[in-house]
Amino acid sequence: MLLFQSEEWIDNWCKRNSLQRGEVLTINQTWELSKLWYHNRLSLEYHGRSIEQVAEVFRQAGLTAQFWYA
Repeated sequence: MLLFQSEEWIDNWCKRNSLQRGEVLTINQTWELSKLWYHNRLSLEYHGRSIEQVAEVFRQAGLTAQFWYA
């Protein structure tokens, strides 16, 4: 995960490093994803997630691009 100041900074970094631009999340999206992803990680009942459960976390966080399901 990399943090950038703006869309322009993302584009410049990708160009400078000869990389394609990947999926971009706002700070708010990242916060929502982290709450969904980590809310029960310390529970004794936690035993990981299935692919279907991961997809549901992404969906709940509003991450619907193909990037999240490839």
